[in-house]
Amino acid sequence: MATAAIIGTAGYVGQETLDRLLAHPSLEPIALGSDSLAGRPAGAPDPRLNGSLPPFVPKAEAAASGADVLFLCLDHAEAIAFSPPADAVVVDLSGGHRLVDPAQAEAWYGAAPGAWSYGLPELYPAHGRLIANPGCYATAALLALGPLAGVVDGAVIDAKSGMTGAGKSLKASSHAGFVLENFSPYAVGAHRHAPEIGQQLGFPVCFVPHLLPVRRGLLATCYVTTDADVRGLLEAAYATSELVRVLPEGVTPELSRVQSTDTAELGVFTDGATGTAIVICALDNLGKGAAGQAVQNANLALGLDETAGLRLAGVTV
Repeated sequence: MATAAIIGTAGYVGQETLDRLLAHPSLEPIALGSDSLAGRPAGAPDPRLNGSLPPFVPKAEAAASGADVLFLCLDHAEAIAFSPPADAVVVDLSGGHRLVDPAQAEAWYGAAPGAWSYGLPELYPAHGRLIANPGCYATAALLALGPLAGVVDGAVIDAKSGMTGAGKSLKASSHAGFVLENFSPYAVGAHRHAPEIGQQLGFPVCFVPHLLPVRRGLLATCYVTTDADVRGLLEAAYATSELVRVLPEGVTPELSRVQSTDTAELGVFTDGATGTAIVICALDNLGKGAAGQAVQNANLALGLDETAGLRLAGVTV
């Protein structure tokens, strides 16, 4: 049985990661790190958790627990400043290391060359023990567009995410009074996921995110111009995937099928008037867009079954 520690367990992503570890047959949570909840029982934020889990401890203590894998559920600055043990697998769910040069990340962590990588398993399998987990928007866009790299030279991405994508920190734009009965774009032309997406694809993207008045779920509609067989490329890329499904012709992805799962749906269409290819991806921003993908990356790094502990419901249409 491998062991895991969560550094920053109190937030949405930390709790979702814990949920998956509780269902994992081969990865046991032994340390729950949270400075704000240190000393309190594991059931403090969720009374459904039984008494078998250890109480919360300070994040530094969790990091020193000797766990085989550490999940960093921290904000970007904290993740950059974090100093992990030399022998642990680290899956960083923040954006702190997604855009840095790998050598810079390795220098920060005192790791050997090649230890740090960006891990989207279906397209960019991680190598080494330091893994940058992709952002939720980036995951959806890359699943839709990654197999098309080389046959397109640009894309427009119109994306929408549920409120949990903004995290638990209080801000005016995530208050119920602002979000409910409303629908709004944000960070237009300046969102941090745009360069992350472009970095992996190798071409620039026009990316506009929007806030949906729902708790969870993300949908990205991507527009490209190409003569290539888009459906064929996507079907070939995900033919053996248990987590990503290219839907039959005419079937559109839906949030309701992927919410609270670690799966993703892709729909492929062509605009009759312009010939524009349209690829739509739906996933759960806390699942395949965060905690589910982090556990998937950890499974691969530790040599465990790739889908162990994950929520596969919702793949079949």
